[in-house]
Amino acid sequence: MKWLQSSGPGLLFVFVLALFSTWLGSLMPIIGGPVFGIVLGVMINNTVGKPKSTQAGIRFCSKKVLQWSIIALGCGLSLTQVWQTGSESFSLMMVSLAASFLAAYGFGRMMNIPERLKTLIGAGTGICGGSAIAAVSPIIEAEEIEIAYAISTIFLFNIAAVLLFPPLGHWLDMSDNAFGLLAGTAINDTSSVVAAGYLYSNEAGDYATIVKLTRTTMIIPISLLLAALMGVRKKRAATAGQTVSYSFAKIFPWFIVWFLAASLLNTLGLFSEQALHVLDILAKFMIVMALSAIGLSADFRKMMKAGIKPIILGLIVWFVVTAVSLIMLGATGRI
Repeated sequence: MKWLQSSGPGLLFVFVLALFSTWLGSLMPIIGGPVFGIVLGVMINNTVGKPKSTQAGIRFCSKKVLQWSIIALGCGLSLTQVWQTGSESFSLMMVSLAASFLAAYGFGRMMNIPERLKTLIGAGTGICGGSAIAAVSPIIEAEEIEIAYAISTIFLFNIAAVLLFPPLGHWLDMSDNAFGLLAGTAINDTSSVVAAGYLYSNEAGDYATIVKLTRTTMIIPISLLLAALMGVRKKRAATAGQTVSYSFAKIFPWFIVWFLAASLLNTLGLFSEQALHVLDILAKFMIVMALSAIGLSADFRKMMKAGIKPIILGLIVWFVVTAVSLIMLGATGRI
């Protein structure tokens, strides 16, 4: 009851904002509810501001609700389906993922961009946009301002991809499967992948969606790797005599385990079609809630201090991933 009194106002505030953002996203699916959520959150927080009574609930949404949304997304993944499509797209996904992180860290270092922001941009571009940023951010202990900046940067190029990729695919005379593979590996957010795929053709949309779901599973190994690296760093700091609160159990991304368990349950056929439909809607809405809360936590003045460099880095990484995907498709004879 005490928790509800402290967090209730913020939960209600974020819920209403997420409802409005989802409605706007349904009117303009190219942009989508998550983008509206974070943009409106940032606008509110940096103009009229948010009531102090909402702070606890907003923090809860930006962390816990965000993790629950990842678990709910796992319910829509069939590991059997992922395996079949993954055998065709795995090599391209791994190369594009490696290119994303190499570009993020390499160019980010040249531009003196903070390491956590480089990691978020690399994960968001290489894996699955906001969902990957959501999964990685609590592991690397990213600040709300870094999360907001990374998501804003990623979604900016999602919108550009939806508008540019279908004409590019037709210009290159790509097959439906080839374009689906390109969209599934080079566009970040699921809604943008689906939008671009179905703008090209129904077959391309179906294939792109499956490739994207397969790509989403890369959240698991990347999250575990980052958790291990964070653990090593904290252990070293503790050994060096610094006061560090280290607990592998606290750093370990347990919600990823539940994400995998949810995918396994779906593979075993334990969810009805109606349940999957409801869970998919719930997962997407919780992501909008989480991103709305992150937007409400972002101080625009602090964001501006980061300058335009992170946006330029996002553009570079996106271009590198797209170029690598096109080169791989050409090398394998799919273009």
